[in-house]
Amino acid sequence: MKTIAILGSTGSIGTQTLDVADKLHLRVSALTAANNIALLEQQARKYKPALAVVYHAEKAKQLQIALADTDVKVLGGMDGLLAAATLPQTDLVVNAVVGMVGLQPTIAAAQAKKDIALANKETLVAGGDLVTDAVHGNGVQLLPVDSEHSAIFQCLQGMPDKKVLKKLILTASGGPFFGKTTEELRDVTVEQALNHPNWSMGAKITIDSATMMNKGLEIIEAGRLFGVGGDAIDVVVHRESIIHSLVEFTDNSVLAQLGVPDMRIPIQYAITYPMRYESPVAELDLAQIGSLSFFEPDYDTFACLTACKKAFAMGGAATAIANGANEEANALFRQGKLKFLEIGELVTGAVDSIPNFTPACVQDILDVDAQARAYVRDRVS
Repeated sequence: MKTIAILGSTGSIGTQTLDVADKLHLRVSALTAANNIALLEQQARKYKPALAVVYHAEKAKQLQIALADTDVKVLGGMDGLLAAATLPQTDLVVNAVVGMVGLQPTIAAAQAKKDIALANKETLVAGGDLVTDAVHGNGVQLLPVDSEHSAIFQCLQGMPDKKVLKKLILTASGGPFFGKTTEELRDVTVEQALNHPNWSMGAKITIDSATMMNKGLEIIEAGRLFGVGGDAIDVVVHRESIIHSLVEFTDNSVLAQLGVPDMRIPIQYAITYPMRYESPVAELDLAQIGSLSFFEPDYDTFACLTACKKAFAMGGAATAIANGANEEANALFRQGKLKFLEIGELVTGAVDSIPNFTPACVQDILDVDAQARAYVRDRVS
């Protein structure tokens, strides 16, 4: 029986991971949340982890009082997240936190020789070689949870030689604004941007899908997960979200992974790899679906996608700059402090304006992330 720690257990991926844990009868060693102490308390009472962590330290005290009648230890802040990522009894850390906060726990988990199921794409986008070096240097597995990267990972199983890999093809739903022009997007509301057609996700990721920043981040993540450059990664808009991504080989044969749009499939595969087990997910019925559609992405209208491709080609700290600028702009848009199209403008501006360099340590990444966020704040009236 595997023991897992779930960072971000109250979010969309975290709660679905607990569904999988129930199905597979897994032990849970640690649970963490940003600030949802009500749900985290419920989870802690049900799963009885050794450790529960609230990232916002002031709320950790509230959880500590609420769980005083249990044996669950409560910690707060980044120190708490690092403790949750490195518990001795943990076999696998599921990193489902949102944003740059996931970087340090990922590296800490690798250094503690824990396998990692990664749903926190910002870790690889911002951390780059610092993350992959920690993973390879400690001989641990970095297993993708994002549906697109899991699909590629599954399609590559049994590939005898990386030289036969020609192209990775990431599918994108297109979000709620597929087919819209720049003029039509000028005054869209937060509520409209949060209305995703296929997936139920947290607010930050749903806005990223609307801007297509999410797909830009996934291009960078795919490149670093599978060791390919941006010129070997394509994006195709696939509205139905049935094909989760594809791999093309040198003989022009293409493999795809299909399934209903339910994150519990990639979550479970990351946890049980290389084995497969029954899952709580519905069976795919292609006859009922009837047809699948595919379109080219609009790189001009969705500037975030173009900015991420440029940042990946630049290398170094550029991807951390793009990510930090987006996290700040995304949050400000949700607060009503800037317009939808300004997100892409600010991400592009940060990538073009902030000097690029090769980060030597985690602090370099944290510093340039702060610089990118400051760039955005300084330009919002």
